[in-house]
Amino acid sequence: MKTWRYLLCSAALVLQGSVGPVAYAAVAPAALQALAGDDPDARVQAVSDIAAQADADAARVLQALKNETLYATPDGKVFVAEGGSTLDASTGKAVAAPAGLDGIVVNNRLRGAVDAALSGLALLSPQRNERLAAARALQGTEPDAAQSTLLRKAAKVETDGEIAVLLQQLLAVADLHAPEAGTRKQAVTALAGSMDPNVRRILQAMVARGPGSDAGSDAGSGDPDPGVRAAAKAALDTIDSRAARTEFVGNLFYGISLGSVLLLAALGLAITFGLMGIINMAHGELLMIGAYTTYGCQALFRHYLPGAVDWYLAAALPASFIVAALAGMALERTVIRWLYGRPLETLLATWGISLMLMQLVRTLFGAQNVEVANPAWMSGGVTVLGTLVLPYNRIAIIAFACIVVAAVWLVLTRTRLGLFVRAVMQNRRMADCVGVPTGRIDMMTFGLGSGIAGLGGAALSQLGNVGPDLGQAYIIDSFMVVVLGGVGQLAGTVIAALGLGEVNKLLEPVAGAVLAKIAILVFIIVFIQRRPQGLFALKGRSVE
Repeated sequence: MKTWRYLLCSAALVLQGSVGPVAYAAVAPAALQALAGDDPDARVQAVSDIAAQADADAARVLQALKNETLYATPDGKVFVAEGGSTLDASTGKAVAAPAGLDGIVVNNRLRGAVDAALSGLALLSPQRNERLAAARALQGTEPDAAQSTLLRKAAKVETDGEIAVLLQQLLAVADLHAPEAGTRKQAVTALAGSMDPNVRRILQAMVARGPGSDAGSDAGSGDPDPGVRAAAKAALDTIDSRAARTEFVGNLFYGISLGSVLLLAALGLAITFGLMGIINMAHGELLMIGAYTTYGCQALFRHYLPGAVDWYLAAALPASFIVAALAGMALERTVIRWLYGRPLETLLATWGISLMLMQLVRTLFGAQNVEVANPAWMSGGVTVLGTLVLPYNRIAIIAFACIVVAAVWLVLTRTRLGLFVRAVMQNRRMADCVGVPTGRIDMMTFGLGSGIAGLGGAALSQLGNVGPDLGQAYIIDSFMVVVLGGVGQLAGTVIAALGLGEVNKLLEPVAGAVLAKIAILVFIIVFIQRRPQGLFALKGRSVE
């Protein structure tokens, strides 16, 4: 069988040689001979030695080894099949295919060494994207001697600022194992601003001085030089301080994001409960209706307008508002209009309606969650402070919440509907006496609050999957926001939502998610006991 392999390899190389020779420079014969040998350690070292040559010729040999187009004779001479030619790897000259050729076997260990070497050689690529990808791939690793040589050579010729910074950090990581204490200390100082977890682990190991440790020993045994250990301790303090600041900024952002979600969920309830005094337990299901309307718009765009699917939200937002508003007006005309002034009956009736709506959705769409994908322009995020990623979808929801709040404020303060709503809210009987159609205003106000809930559901669909139980996760939080902010007060709802979001995110790292929720609930109970009207008191004849 082995003889047949020799014959087949020779025939293939002879046929390739008829195409014409390709110029190829020499690689060190000693490394090539070791590569063709049987000693696994020597073969891995040979890969490092070839990579240390750090030029296109070394890259071609290693690529040929990876592609299994590198061959050897029984006496250890290595040949490359490339471009239809047979080349002597040690001289770079085209030759006739010698007898007895056999492919160099690549096992998993050698393949890993080749991949690591090629990733280092990619640092010398003329393409910026390839160099940047290679530098990022080396992050989180400890470069070996061959990679350090490549890094130094690449750093000298690199002109791109972003890649140059990455290369300097990688070189500093490599220098952490240098035999000279001064070099190690300089590397530690250079890494004080790094947020790479691997760097922090190495510095911690350098600080943890172990007895009998020597320079160049494993990082886990600590550094033997007191000055290096002190520099490593100072670098760790700097890294931890920066990490704390980054975490704080991240918590602030995610607190605003959570507050925006709570605001969108509670804003409609602030109208139906705050302005109308209706305890609507089906408010969460109106959120769900908005989310499923968004899912339906996405499905229609995928089927009929696949080229414009990234713009399905432009249709989903008004559709969610309209569908939820119509559902809310139908609910008000058929059930709630008969229950004004009877809060317990309203609570029970709307709770039953919420169960019916959830079952209806399960019947139409199934009990399993459905996926609403983010448009391409909302995918990904922006990186700040080195490692903190702010997702585009959450940034978009924060901006959307601001737009919705501004629109609601304009409707309530600058339109005829808003004037009638405020009149009915302050004194229903007097508004009825001066000709305000209170019944129609009740229906339109409830529809407005329901439509805003539909917009909140559309926004929530961009943060996770949509299911029949979507609204149940927000109904209690929505009531807490409205009660804390002050019944009927738009500004109070905004402040309460953002405040609860921030407090929740700042407490979670300290107390955990469950205890944070409990602490917030206890705070609201105590606050309402002290100030029943909430943050902002409602002014009007109806509450005097």
